[in-house]
Amino acid sequence: MTQHLAAPAAATTGTSTSRGWWREAVIYQVYPRSFADSNGDGMGDLEGVRSRLPYLRDLGVDAVWVSPFYASPQADAGYDVADYRAIDPMFGTLHDADAVIREAHELGLRIIVDLVPNHCSDQHEWFKQALREGPGSPLRERFHFRPGRGPAGTEPPNDWESIFGGPAWTRTENPDGTPGEWYLHLFAPEQPDFNWEHPAVQDEFRSILRFWLDLGTDGFRIDVAHGLVKAPGLPDLGRDEQLKLLGNQVLPFFDQDGVHEIYRSWRKVLDEYAGDRIGVAEAWTPSAERTALYLRPDELHQAFNFHYLTTDWDAAALRGAIDESLDAMRPVGAPTTWVLSNHDVVRHATRFAEGDPQRGQRRARAAALLMLALPGSAYVYQGEELGLPEVTDLPDEVRQDPSFFKENGQDGLRDGCRVPLPWSGTKAPYGFGPEEGGPSWLPQPQGWGALSVEAQSGDPASMLELYRGALGVRRAHPALGAGEDVEWLAAPEGVLAFRRAAAGEGFVCTVNTTGAPVRIEAPGTLLLASAHVVVQGGAVELPADSTLWWAV
Repeated sequence: MTQHLAAPAAATTGTSTSRGWWREAVIYQVYPRSFADSNGDGMGDLEGVRSRLPYLRDLGVDAVWVSPFYASPQADAGYDVADYRAIDPMFGTLHDADAVIREAHELGLRIIVDLVPNHCSDQHEWFKQALREGPGSPLRERFHFRPGRGPAGTEPPNDWESIFGGPAWTRTENPDGTPGEWYLHLFAPEQPDFNWEHPAVQDEFRSILRFWLDLGTDGFRIDVAHGLVKAPGLPDLGRDEQLKLLGNQVLPFFDQDGVHEIYRSWRKVLDEYAGDRIGVAEAWTPSAERTALYLRPDELHQAFNFHYLTTDWDAAALRGAIDESLDAMRPVGAPTTWVLSNHDVVRHATRFAEGDPQRGQRRARAAALLMLALPGSAYVYQGEELGLPEVTDLPDEVRQDPSFFKENGQDGLRDGCRVPLPWSGTKAPYGFGPEEGGPSWLPQPQGWGALSVEAQSGDPASMLELYRGALGVRRAHPALGAGEDVEWLAAPEGVLAFRRAAAGEGFVCTVNTTGAPVRIEAPGTLLLASAHVVVQGGAVELPADSTLWWAV
């Protein structure tokens, strides 16, 4: 049943400006089941999020993106939505969501909620009714139901593969018990894809947008934004191992040009509301130029920069990704975004480690300062400010990633970046829940107490204090934040150096991506460093895998 508030909040934070807050915002991703557990059941919840909002304010971020908390059977950690206007009881109630939004605004934070428009849950009322009514039901037109191929319809309607492995089609059973039609699900079988050619689907999601905008949310992160429209006729792709093609070419089920008309419609809804409400695309596309199409002035405001996220720790590769990203966004007037980790990828402290945890920490510190020095908006995934590594030794019996149980899909190891956060104490769940020794939905490693917020607070050498310091400088320095370009400076091989300037103040960022110190002329006055450094006689030795910020 959909929950309702008697008097929905119509809160906004500030007024619309031509600059646009999203052009330089640092946005913190909260994965609610792993953020903070208020009632001790081992699962994070909205009250836990609300209680930790002061921490996020003090960290220095501008907005909070909250991953799905909607009513859901949890076949894919909430990305299988049964009711887009209700809160799953494991997370709380609609009153709790309202409290999060209201308190965030009081603290000067904005709230972005996750929206999942490509697919819903197989427990969504539309889909359940479509199954009950059988072939010919008008509700089946809101999804992709098709007869099977072959003499008895025993083969899927086309050769598309699920992102999670196996066919992208599941056969239904008719009300009389006979084998029925097939339905499309690009992800798990419990996640049937909507048919976005149907007007009822378009109308429903405009209504959902307004529901959450009326409640006061400041925007939407749009899950699988590239997947809503499928090629006419649902043509065969003509090959297997289709997952390897993602992000390399336009596919008949991803990045079809028809998605842009949907986002033009959504932009009109967003623009009805004061306070600069925004749309953020999770769009895996073949190029930065294709991503930029989602950000034309009458479409969305931001898109995740997956090209940067997947770039190796290498000076030439990083410079190429930075230039490509800035060049692609400039023609459409959109800000570039920078991201190192999220709930779907291996944490960058482990990605960059290449088997050496200390190297991973050095590079994670350096990568954070590089990201926060670049022009545009930055995303911080919960726990990266603590230097959390990927948990790579979770027992099979505790894993919940649906692709873990499939073949030929994603690697199935996303649980490793979703382990609950350590807040305090020396024993699990390290302050994640209210009681020492209490449960957590995924087990935390021994020793995580040393990585907790409590343990790192006040330690000038900690990752947490590095993030706090960097976000403070970024907010205060006029040359940081919004922008469209950087001025590259001459630098030794393996080193990046660039200048930014605004309001008569200059800033230089130097990055040593090599495994050895590199001596250069100090470009100015040292502001912040990811590693211990000494400036002497106008020169500085850049430590291995380090980033330094300079005022010039």
